[in-house]
Amino acid sequence: MSETPHLLMILVAGPYRSGTGDDPAKLAANVEAMNRAALTLFRAGHLPVTGEALALPLIETAGSATVGDPAFDEIFHPVAERLLARCDAVWRIGGPSQGADLMTAQAADQGKQVFHRFDEIPAAR
Repeated sequence: MSETPHLLMILVAGPYRSGTGDDPAKLAANVEAMNRAALTLFRAGHLPVTGEALALPLIETAGSATVGDPAFDEIFHPVAERLLARCDAVWRIGGPSQGADLMTAQAADQGKQVFHRFDEIPAAR
């Protein structure tokens, strides 16, 4: 009998706005850092997700004109919270971030695994 792969759906949580002054280049760099982490997880056999990948297109479609406006606030963190409910774990990356810390705390409260380093994440077997 073959062993079923144990892949995890892992939310990559890192800084988005923190320390950026909402500078578009710095925001994009933070998204890129989360995407690089997600690619590492994917190549390790897991299903990575980021709240930004889902929220940012919705925010744009909702007509947001700037980071932190009402459309942004309506969607950004609620998407991450709804996504977290479906994930098995969180990988907290990067520097200071109230939002990423909130996702990490909520994951722990929900009994989900929380990782701070890639080498803590079990192999998808």
